[in-house]
Amino acid sequence: MSRCAQSAAVAATVPGAGVGNVGIRPPMVPRQASFFPPPVPNPFVQQTQIGSIFLLGIILLPIRALLVVLIVLLAWPFAAISTVCCPEKQTHPVTGWRRKITQTALKFLGRAMFFSMGFIVAVKGKVASPLEAPVFVAAPHSTFFDGIACIVAGLPSMVSRNENAQVPLIGRLLRAVQPVLVSRVDPDSRKNTINEIIKRATSGGEWPQILVFPEGTCTNRSCLITFKPGAFIPGVPVQPILLRYPNKLVNSPFFFLFSIQLCMLTFCQLFTKVEVEFMPVQIPNDEEKNDPVLFASRVRNLMAEALGIPVTDHTYEDCRLMISAGQLTLPMEAGLVEFTKISQKLKLDWDGVRRHLDEYASIASSSKGGRIGIEEFAEYLKLPVSDVLRQLFALFDRNHDGSIDFREYVIGLAVLCNPANTEEIIQVAFKLFDVDEDGYITEEEFSTILQASLGVPDLDVSCLFKEIAQGYSISYEEFKNFALKHPEYAKIFTTYLDLQTCHVFSLPKEVCTAPSIASNKVSPEKHEDSTSDKKDD
Repeated sequence: MSRCAQSAAVAATVPGAGVGNVGIRPPMVPRQASFFPPPVPNPFVQQTQIGSIFLLGIILLPIRALLVVLIVLLAWPFAAISTVCCPEKQTHPVTGWRRKITQTALKFLGRAMFFSMGFIVAVKGKVASPLEAPVFVAAPHSTFFDGIACIVAGLPSMVSRNENAQVPLIGRLLRAVQPVLVSRVDPDSRKNTINEIIKRATSGGEWPQILVFPEGTCTNRSCLITFKPGAFIPGVPVQPILLRYPNKLVNSPFFFLFSIQLCMLTFCQLFTKVEVEFMPVQIPNDEEKNDPVLFASRVRNLMAEALGIPVTDHTYEDCRLMISAGQLTLPMEAGLVEFTKISQKLKLDWDGVRRHLDEYASIASSSKGGRIGIEEFAEYLKLPVSDVLRQLFALFDRNHDGSIDFREYVIGLAVLCNPANTEEIIQVAFKLFDVDEDGYITEEEFSTILQASLGVPDLDVSCLFKEIAQGYSISYEEFKNFALKHPEYAKIFTTYLDLQTCHVFSLPKEVCTAPSIASNKVSPEKHEDSTSDKKDD
C-alpha cells in the first residue's frame, strides 16, 4: 500500500475526519497495548471505615499508650547494653553474651508491646536460618506497624534513615538491631548502602539477617508495586515474607495520616489481626545473580500470586509525583504514571517527567478533575478546534474517553511529538513559513501556512505569533526555541507535510515534478477539505 493510501486509510478511521462521521479507530499495535492503564489506578490511598471504634478508644487508648511507654522504657536498658561503646554506623557485628541477652529480651518485649497495642499475630511457615537466607523481603508495605515482621523474624537488621537513629529513646532501640543506615545528604549513600548490604549478606552468618521492604514506600495493599533491586543485588537466597491485615474496621495502611493519628486509631480498636507468612526460600539462578531486577521481578510475582493481588509498575517516584500534583492544585492521583514502565520504555528520567507535570498543570488547572479536554488542548496551543487538532487529540487520548490524563500526556509527547521534533523538521518548517525566503517569518506568512495546514481560512493566529516573536517577525532561533519547548506543534506540522507529499504522489507523473514540501507556495483555499493522517504510535 502506498504512503498516500495508508495515510488516507488511517485518517478515515479517526473521529472527526472526513465529513465528520466517527469511524472505528485502528487496533492498537503491541507498543500501544504495552501502555494499557494499570489494574490498580492508585495504590497509595486508602478509604478508611472508622465505625464506632472511638467509643472503645475512651477506655483502650490511655491504657495501651501507658503500656507501650512502659515497655519502651524497659527495653531501653537492654538496647543500651547492646550498643554501648559501639559507633553509630557499626563496622563489626555485636557478638557474644551481649547479643544473646539483648536479642532474647528485645524479642520478648517486642511481642509484649504489639500484644499490648491489640495485635493478634498469626505466623505461618518456617523462618529460615542466616545461612539459608541472609535476606528477608517483606511486602506489601503499608504502615510502620509492619515492623512486627522484624519481631517475628528474630530481630534482623533493617535498612533505615540515619535520622531515625538520632531520635531519643527510639534511636537506641533501632541501633540495637544493627541497622543499615542511609544518609539523604551523602551523595555516595546509595553506593555505600548497597556495599554494606552485600558485605552483611555474604558474611556467612556473622552478621544478622537483613529485613528489607523492597517497595520502598507504603501502599494500600491492593497490589505490589515495583521492587527496588537493593535486596537482590548480593545475589544470595532471600526469604519472602507476606503481610496481611484481615480486619473489618480500621485497616492498617493510612498512607496520608500522620503517625500519631495512625497510632490512636489502631489503639482504639479492640484488636488488630495480622498474618505473617514466611514463604519458601528463593534461590537465584545464574542469570538472576547477574540481573537483580530480574530476580526482584520473579520474587514479586511469586508474592503477588500468593497474596492474590496484581502487580503494577508504580514506584516511589509515582508517590513523589502525586504529592507534586497536589502542590500544583491538581488531584493528587493525576500525577500517577507507573514511573517504572514510563521511564524504561520511553527513556525518561524523574526530572523530565516532573517538568511535564508542570506543563500539564498549566493546561489542566482550569478543568474539572485535572484532565485535559479538547477545548483546554486547543486553548493551550492557541488554535481552534479543527479536524487536524481533533486527530492529534485522539492520538493522545489512548483510552478514547474524550479526555487526556497526565499519563496519556507523557506518553503522547514521548511517542508522538518528540520523535517528530527534530532539527531537520524544524528547518523544513521554518523554510516553509518563510515564503519570501528572507530569513524571517512575518505574521502574514505565519497565518497563511497555518490556515492551510489546519484547513481554517479565517484563522486568527495573532496570539500564537506574539508568543513566538520578540518583535514584528520571527527569526530562526526564536522559531527553534519555541518548537523545542512545544513539541505538540511538530506533530501537527509533520501531519501537514505528509498530506502535502500524498497530494504530490497522487498527481499524474507529468505534473508531479517536485515534492510539495520543497515549495512554500501554498494557499488555504486548496486545502480546506484536506484530512490529516493518523500514525500508529
